[in-house]
Amino acid sequence: MGHKQEEWALDGTARGSTETIDVDRSDHGYREWLKEAVRKVQADAQRSADTHLLSFPLPERWGIDLYLKDESTHPTGSLKHRLARSLFLYGLCNGWIRPGKPVIEASSGSTAVSEAYFAKLIGVPFIAVMPRTTSREKCRLIEFHGGQCHFVDDPRTMYEESAALAAESGGHYMDQFTYAERATDWRGNNNIAESIYQQLRLERYPEPAWVVATAGTGGTSATIARYVHYMQYDTRVCVADPENSCFFDGWVRHDAHASSDHGSRIEGIGRPRMEPSFVPGAIDRMMKVPDAASVAAVRALERAIGRKAGGSTGTGLWSALRIVAEMVAAGRTGSVVTLLCDPGERYLDKYYSDAWLEEQGLDIEPYVKTLDIFLTTGNWTD
Repeated sequence: MGHKQEEWALDGTARGSTETIDVDRSDHGYREWLKEAVRKVQADAQRSADTHLLSFPLPERWGIDLYLKDESTHPTGSLKHRLARSLFLYGLCNGWIRPGKPVIEASSGSTAVSEAYFAKLIGVPFIAVMPRTTSREKCRLIEFHGGQCHFVDDPRTMYEESAALAAESGGHYMDQFTYAERATDWRGNNNIAESIYQQLRLERYPEPAWVVATAGTGGTSATIARYVHYMQYDTRVCVADPENSCFFDGWVRHDAHASSDHGSRIEGIGRPRMEPSFVPGAIDRMMKVPDAASVAAVRALERAIGRKAGGSTGTGLWSALRIVAEMVAAGRTGSVVTLLCDPGERYLDKYYSDAWLEEQGLDIEPYVKTLDIFLTTGNWTD
């Protein structure tokens, strides 16, 4: 009877209308593998302490506190560790990730580093499809965790190339740009938003006036904004976007089909298309930040707290400082939070290289001057 039932299921023809049709595809071996894989990913979360909330020094007389949520302290060194963990759990629990089959991801670097880590943790191959311009250090880290780098010359082709590799290999295309916003539990469960508010609870301004995020997939800004709305906070959410990214233009014009012809120089954020995981309606404000301003901001961060950070941190910090300047000018007090996304040591040949700046035609001096004047006097001059 079992053979007859499976035959019916395969060809769609009922073989005896009075029979109960029953196809059982239970796979004991796969379920045991799946339970162990999920256990390993969840155990990683238990071993990882929460990330720090750093204070950026501002003049006491302003009555404003600026914090950076330091996501560089995750085991793989970036904000994307949270995303990769969520994506792996989502893919495993959906039955998409299978033993022995590769996981493929389209990424400009940090997500791929974190996903390579989790792929190695559960014992499956990993292939990162990345722009050829991705920093050498990120490529080294992907390979360190057992991943393979697959380069494309045009960043806009990463999606199709990733899907093709998955189809050819029988693997799973993770597709962070589609699933980032739905894979994360935005209601809580120690997500980045809940963590921020827990860490602020004993500060003098425990409910921040603004949280500033940057967008690669859009998953982080969606998680933070949804959590703020769900918890009924008055916090506003701002997304800072770099040059050569379409998110700002699409948000301003309400254009879901906005696009950019060039890849972002600020690795990890900015996209050439409006990604499915970017949720425009959830956020309150966006800023388009010049790449030179992003570089000036990460260098100012190093002078202020002695820490190097990646370019995406600079994009968010520049926007956060502009918001602080508005608050100073209006005589308002409160707190502002932005993110330290990943360590600057990954970008020594880029954002900390004057030769790279010259090659890219970026002059950071006007932005350095703006920051110096602001942090000394409280006056913001563009």
